Amino acid sequence: MTPRPLTELVDPGWARALEPVSDRVSAMGEFLRAELAAGRRYLPAGPNVLRAFSFPFDDVRVLIVGQDPYPTPGHAVGLSFSVAPDVRPLPRSLANIFTEYSADLGYPQPANGDLTPWSQRGVMLLNRVLTVRPGSPASHRGKGWEQVTECAIRALAARDQPLVAILWGRDAATLKPMLTDGGCGTIESPHPSPLSASRGFFGSRPFSRANEMLARVGADPVDWRLP
Repeated sequence: MTPRPLTELVDPGWARALEPVSDRVSAMGEFLRAELAAGRRYLPAGPNVLRAFSFPFDDVRVLIVGQDPYPTPGHAVGLSFSVAPDVRPLPRSLANIFTEYSADLGYPQPANGDLTPWSQRGVMLLNRVLTVRPGSPASHRGKGWEQVTECAIRALAARDQPLVAILWGRDAATLKPMLTDGGCGTIESPHPSPLSASRGFFGSRPFSRANEMLARVGADPVDWRLP
Protein backbone atom coordinates (compact mmCIF):
# COMPACT_ATOMS: atom_id res chain seq x y z
CA MET A 1 0.00 0.00 0.00
CA THR A 2 1.33 3.45 -0.90
CA PRO A 3 1.41 5.74 2.16
CA ARG A 4 -0.93 8.71 1.89
CA PRO A 5 0.56 12.21 2.10
CA LEU A 6 0.01 14.23 5.25
CA THR A 7 -2.29 16.61 3.38
CA GLU A 8 -4.77 13.75 2.95
CA LEU A 9 -4.62 12.67 6.58
CA VAL A 10 -5.04 15.85 8.63
CA ASP A 11 -6.55 19.35 8.60
CA PRO A 12 -4.76 21.64 6.09
CA GLY A 13 -3.49 23.89 8.87
CA TRP A 14 -2.07 20.90 10.68
CA ALA A 15 -0.49 19.61 7.47
CA ARG A 16 1.48 22.87 7.25
CA ALA A 17 2.32 22.84 10.98
CA LEU A 18 3.58 19.24 10.85
CA GLU A 19 5.52 19.59 7.58
CA PRO A 20 8.87 19.72 9.46
CA VAL A 21 8.17 16.20 10.80
CA SER A 22 6.37 14.74 7.78
CA ASP A 23 9.20 12.24 7.31
CA ARG A 24 8.79 11.15 10.94
CA VAL A 25 5.04 10.68 10.42
CA SER A 26 5.80 8.50 7.39
CA ALA A 27 8.35 6.54 9.42
CA MET A 28 5.76 5.93 12.13
CA GLY A 29 3.39 4.65 9.47
CA GLU A 30 6.10 2.20 8.41
CA PHE A 31 6.60 1.17 12.03
CA LEU A 32 2.88 0.45 12.45
CA ARG A 33 2.73 -1.54 9.21
CA ALA A 34 5.71 -3.57 10.41
CA GLU A 35 3.95 -4.22 13.71
CA LEU A 36 0.91 -5.58 11.87
CA ALA A 37 3.09 -7.68 9.59
CA ALA A 38 4.67 -9.22 12.69
CA GLY A 39 1.26 -10.07 14.11
CA ARG A 40 1.23 -7.23 16.66
CA ARG A 41 -1.84 -5.02 16.78
CA TYR A 42 -1.91 -1.40 17.86
CA LEU A 43 -4.44 1.06 19.25
CA PRO A 44 -6.31 3.15 18.25
CA ALA A 45 -7.47 1.78 14.92
CA GLY A 46 -5.54 3.09 11.91
CA PRO A 47 -8.03 5.78 10.80
CA ASN A 48 -7.99 7.28 14.32
CA VAL A 49 -4.22 7.47 14.90
CA LEU A 50 -4.04 11.10 13.67
CA ARG A 51 -7.60 12.02 14.64
CA ALA A 52 -6.51 14.81 17.00
CA PHE A 53 -5.17 16.64 13.93
CA SER A 54 -8.45 16.40 11.99
CA PHE A 55 -9.87 19.46 13.75
CA PRO A 56 -8.79 22.94 12.57
CA PHE A 57 -5.35 24.07 13.71
CA ASP A 58 -6.47 27.70 13.82
CA ASP A 59 -9.42 26.94 16.14
CA VAL A 60 -7.42 25.48 19.04
CA ARG A 61 -7.75 27.56 22.22
CA VAL A 62 -7.13 24.91 24.87
CA LEU A 63 -4.66 22.02 24.78
CA ILE A 64 -5.07 18.96 27.04
CA VAL A 65 -2.11 16.60 26.85
CA GLY A 66 -2.36 12.90 27.66
CA GLN A 67 0.41 10.32 27.84
CA ASP A 68 -0.49 7.52 25.44
CA PRO A 69 -3.75 5.87 24.32
CA TYR A 70 -5.80 3.60 26.54
CA PRO A 71 -4.30 0.09 26.12
CA THR A 72 -7.67 -1.62 26.65
CA PRO A 73 -9.13 -2.77 23.30
CA GLY A 74 -12.22 -0.77 22.42
CA HIS A 75 -11.24 2.28 24.48
CA ALA A 76 -8.74 4.37 22.45
CA VAL A 77 -10.34 6.65 19.84
CA GLY A 78 -7.47 9.01 18.93
CA LEU A 79 -8.40 11.81 21.34
CA SER A 80 -6.69 11.87 24.73
CA PHE A 81 -8.93 10.64 27.58
CA SER A 82 -11.96 10.21 25.27
CA VAL A 83 -13.76 6.92 24.60
CA ALA A 84 -16.57 5.85 22.29
CA PRO A 85 -20.12 6.60 23.51
CA ASP A 86 -20.88 2.93 24.20
CA VAL A 87 -17.91 2.26 26.51
CA ARG A 88 -18.97 1.13 30.00
CA PRO A 89 -17.61 1.38 32.59
CA LEU A 90 -15.58 4.50 31.92
CA PRO A 91 -11.81 4.39 32.35
CA ARG A 92 -11.10 5.56 35.87
CA SER A 93 -9.08 8.59 34.79
CA LEU A 94 -12.01 9.78 32.68
CA ALA A 95 -14.44 9.14 35.53
CA ASN A 96 -12.25 11.35 37.73
CA ILE A 97 -12.16 14.05 35.05
CA PHE A 98 -15.96 14.03 35.01
CA THR A 99 -16.08 14.27 38.81
CA GLU A 100 -13.93 17.41 38.66
CA TYR A 101 -15.92 18.71 35.65
CA SER A 102 -19.15 18.57 37.67
CA ALA A 103 -17.55 20.04 40.80
CA ASP A 104 -15.86 22.84 38.86
CA LEU A 105 -18.65 23.86 36.50
CA GLY A 106 -21.79 22.60 38.22
CA TYR A 107 -22.86 20.55 35.21
CA PRO A 108 -24.35 17.07 35.60
CA GLN A 109 -22.23 14.02 34.84
CA PRO A 110 -22.09 13.47 31.06
CA ALA A 111 -24.13 10.61 29.61
CA ASN A 112 -21.03 8.97 28.12
CA GLY A 113 -17.28 9.36 27.71
CA ASP A 114 -17.18 10.82 24.19
CA LEU A 115 -15.22 14.10 24.34
CA THR A 116 -15.60 14.88 20.62
CA PRO A 117 -17.73 17.98 21.38
CA TRP A 118 -14.73 19.52 23.14
CA SER A 119 -12.57 18.90 20.07
CA GLN A 120 -15.21 20.56 17.91
CA ARG A 121 -15.10 23.65 20.14
CA GLY A 122 -11.37 24.31 20.07
CA VAL A 123 -10.05 21.93 22.73
CA MET A 124 -7.21 19.78 21.42
CA LEU A 125 -7.06 16.38 23.10
CA LEU A 126 -3.52 15.25 22.25
CA ASN A 127 -1.66 12.22 23.50
CA ARG A 128 2.12 12.63 23.66
CA VAL A 129 2.44 9.19 22.05
CA LEU A 130 -0.24 8.38 19.50
CA THR A 131 -0.31 4.56 19.53
CA VAL A 132 0.10 1.68 21.97
CA ARG A 133 0.19 -2.12 21.85
CA PRO A 134 -3.01 -3.61 23.31
CA GLY A 135 -2.61 -4.44 26.98
CA SER A 136 0.86 -2.90 27.18
CA PRO A 137 0.91 0.71 28.44
CA ALA A 138 3.75 2.91 27.16
CA SER A 139 4.83 0.22 24.67
CA HIS A 140 5.25 2.74 21.82
CA ARG A 141 7.09 5.40 23.81
CA GLY A 142 10.47 6.29 22.37
CA LYS A 143 9.52 5.04 18.89
CA GLY A 144 9.20 8.50 17.32
CA TRP A 145 5.79 9.93 18.11
CA GLU A 146 7.28 12.35 20.64
CA GLN A 147 8.99 14.32 17.85
CA VAL A 148 5.67 14.64 16.03
CA THR A 149 3.68 15.82 19.02
CA GLU A 150 6.44 18.17 20.16
CA CYS A 151 6.33 19.80 16.73
CA ALA A 152 2.55 20.12 17.06
CA ILE A 153 2.76 21.72 20.50
CA ARG A 154 5.49 24.14 19.42
CA ALA A 155 3.42 25.10 16.37
CA LEU A 156 0.41 25.89 18.57
CA ALA A 157 2.54 27.94 20.95
CA ALA A 158 4.08 29.91 18.07
CA ARG A 159 0.77 31.17 16.70
CA ASP A 160 -0.37 34.72 17.37
CA GLN A 161 -3.50 33.37 19.07
CA PRO A 162 -4.48 32.72 22.69
CA LEU A 163 -3.75 29.24 24.00
CA VAL A 164 -4.17 27.69 27.43
CA ALA A 165 -2.53 24.32 28.10
CA ILE A 166 -3.91 22.02 30.79
CA LEU A 167 -1.03 19.84 31.97
CA TRP A 168 -2.04 16.82 34.06
CA GLY A 169 0.79 14.86 35.65
CA ARG A 170 4.57 14.98 35.59
CA ASP A 171 4.96 13.90 31.96
CA ALA A 172 2.73 16.71 30.73
CA ALA A 173 4.45 19.21 33.02
CA THR A 174 7.73 18.70 31.13
CA LEU A 175 6.11 20.53 28.21
CA LYS A 176 5.68 23.76 30.17
CA PRO A 177 8.91 25.47 29.00
CA MET A 178 8.05 25.17 25.30
CA LEU A 179 4.58 26.57 26.01
CA THR A 180 5.49 29.43 28.30
CA ASP A 181 8.30 30.49 25.95
CA GLY A 182 5.49 31.16 23.45
CA GLY A 183 3.49 33.15 25.99
CA CYS A 184 0.82 30.49 26.52
CA GLY A 185 -1.06 30.12 29.76
CA THR A 186 -0.62 26.83 31.61
CA ILE A 187 -2.62 25.05 34.31
CA GLU A 188 -0.83 22.26 36.15
CA SER A 189 -2.07 19.60 38.53
CA PRO A 190 -1.53 15.92 39.34
CA HIS A 191 -2.85 13.42 36.81
CA PRO A 192 -6.53 12.32 37.07
CA SER A 193 -5.52 8.67 37.41
CA PRO A 194 -6.70 6.86 40.55
CA LEU A 195 -3.11 6.87 41.82
CA SER A 196 -2.82 10.65 41.96
CA ALA A 197 -6.23 12.34 41.59
CA SER A 198 -6.63 12.82 45.34
CA ARG A 199 -3.25 14.55 45.55
CA GLY A 200 -4.41 17.77 43.93
CA PHE A 201 -6.32 16.97 40.76
CA PHE A 202 -9.63 17.12 42.59
CA GLY A 203 -10.34 20.75 43.37
CA SER A 204 -7.94 22.11 40.73
CA ARG A 205 -10.80 23.67 38.68
CA PRO A 206 -9.03 23.35 35.30
CA PHE A 207 -12.07 24.09 33.15
CA SER A 208 -13.19 27.33 34.78
CA ARG A 209 -9.57 28.46 35.19
CA ALA A 210 -8.92 27.90 31.47
CA ASN A 211 -11.89 30.10 30.63
CA GLU A 212 -10.72 32.76 33.07
CA MET A 213 -7.29 32.80 31.37
CA LEU A 214 -8.87 33.04 27.93
CA ALA A 215 -11.10 35.91 29.07
CA ARG A 216 -8.09 37.84 30.38
CA VAL A 217 -6.62 37.93 26.87
CA GLY A 218 -9.93 38.76 25.20
CA ALA A 219 -10.63 35.26 23.83
CA ASP A 220 -13.97 33.50 23.85
CA PRO A 221 -14.46 30.96 26.62
CA VAL A 222 -14.89 27.27 25.85
CA ASP A 223 -18.35 25.76 26.15
CA TRP A 224 -17.41 22.71 28.21
CA ARG A 225 -20.94 21.27 28.42
CA LEU A 226 -21.26 17.64 27.37
CA PRO A 227 -24.54 15.85 26.68
